[in-house]
Amino acid sequence: MSPDAVGTTKQSPENRAFHTPNDLTPAPLLEGEGRNNTKGLRPFELSRGSGRAVSVICALAAASPFPYTGRMTSKDPVAELKAKGMAAKSAAHKLAYLSTEVKNRALVSISHDLQAKHEAILIANRKDLDEARRSGMGDAMLDRLLLNAGRLEGMARDVLAVVALPDPVGEVFDMRTMPNGLLLGRKRVPLGVIGAIYESRPNVTIDISVLCLKAGNAVILRGGREAINSNAALVKLVQDACARAGMPEGAVQFVDNTDRALVEVMLHMNDCIDLLVPRGGSELIKFVAANATMPTVTGGIGVCHEFIDRTADIARAVAITYNAKVQRPTVCNALDCVLLHQDIAAEALPKIAAELAKAGVEMHCDERSLAILRRQSGLKLVPAVPEDWGKEFLALVAAIKVVDSLDEALEHIEQYGSGHTEAILTEDYAAALRFLNEVDAACVFVNASTRFTDGGQFGLGAEVGISTQKMHARGPLGLKELTSYKWIAFGSGQVRA
Repeated sequence: MSPDAVGTTKQSPENRAFHTPNDLTPAPLLEGEGRNNTKGLRPFELSRGSGRAVSVICALAAASPFPYTGRMTSKDPVAELKAKGMAAKSAAHKLAYLSTEVKNRALVSISHDLQAKHEAILIANRKDLDEARRSGMGDAMLDRLLLNAGRLEGMARDVLAVVALPDPVGEVFDMRTMPNGLLLGRKRVPLGVIGAIYESRPNVTIDISVLCLKAGNAVILRGGREAINSNAALVKLVQDACARAGMPEGAVQFVDNTDRALVEVMLHMNDCIDLLVPRGGSELIKFVAANATMPTVTGGIGVCHEFIDRTADIARAVAITYNAKVQRPTVCNALDCVLLHQDIAAEALPKIAAELAKAGVEMHCDERSLAILRRQSGLKLVPAVPEDWGKEFLALVAAIKVVDSLDEALEHIEQYGSGHTEAILTEDYAAALRFLNEVDAACVFVNASTRFTDGGQFGLGAEVGISTQKMHARGPLGLKELTSYKWIAFGSGQVRA
């Protein structure tokens, strides 16, 4: 959404790109803001803290797939984490009935500060990038980690898009009068405290924070070690903006200890956390789903298919396939597998492959697609192996298969899909409807790129994650998906017979 859609305010020269609704002027910036330094603690020094905490952290480090990493920011990291949980829970009670005006004012300040304080954020991000390069991180993953002025401006616009959305909290719906005269309905309420465990992309820190706050939830953020400096700077920005706007203290908590054993501690904080959302690789998501003691919304593992039907417009198929695979190959809605109907494969596949080759895409081809492309020069072709089907590549790699029919395409997707996003390219209305009806996925598209599975693209402002499960939410998690409801009743003296 263009920021002009929600109005503008007078700009200083250094902040002239910032836009804000006319009635929501950001609070003044604070001077001297910066990240508090913490001193690392060697493993043996844990014995000076709580004995119970030492036992817990050591046991978890031994049992968890996330081993102890040696960086500790507190003598009692378990107690510190639990204290943050209780602070978030306390803040959540106040957030539940906070006015929309106050919440929006905090979000506007966050949007403003993302550009006004861009230098400090980019300095912190450069520290993460330098460390990532030293560790051998590949270019694709470095791109996920990167922040720059353009991306910060985009993040600021996304925050304002959330400001412009209706506040779901307090919505009353399904009101009806019962036979006994009781007026009964439901009222939308926040979930409480959202826990988020995520990797790599620091923009997620902002997305999750603003959606949780607008929906009246407190949030506990645990980002990846690779983005620790970026996330710390962004969380500090959010916390300061919230304080200036009058949000409850403790509404946004950040786990700045990168010891991965604390992830499992967080998974057992069901006395504080009402919903846990993991965002990252399959190992993290499966571990959270198997070990969390509170409800979770899992997903984000996107094995995305595109079926090019026999009636597809080939020029359109070339453009859509290129966009779905190449625009941003490291994200969960990027295309992984192209299925082509046998009646169109000989004509369409060479054109699609030539376009993909311009971006250096490596194509893992089944026997029939390999036979079509083998004599074409300039292509990166690899014979497909069984492991290529159902694989999320997160790189410039795509699996390609020729199928006999729509039936075979549907069977392949049923067997190998992850329930994220599937697409059909066709001019056959009956085929399109059948695909929409029979494919079991969070998002199903006709003649469009899989890259549209995104909270911003869906008009949700942003997303906390993308759910591939069916309870309680599916697809991008926006504001309404971060709420529940309670039943409310108005009586006039009714008693049950």
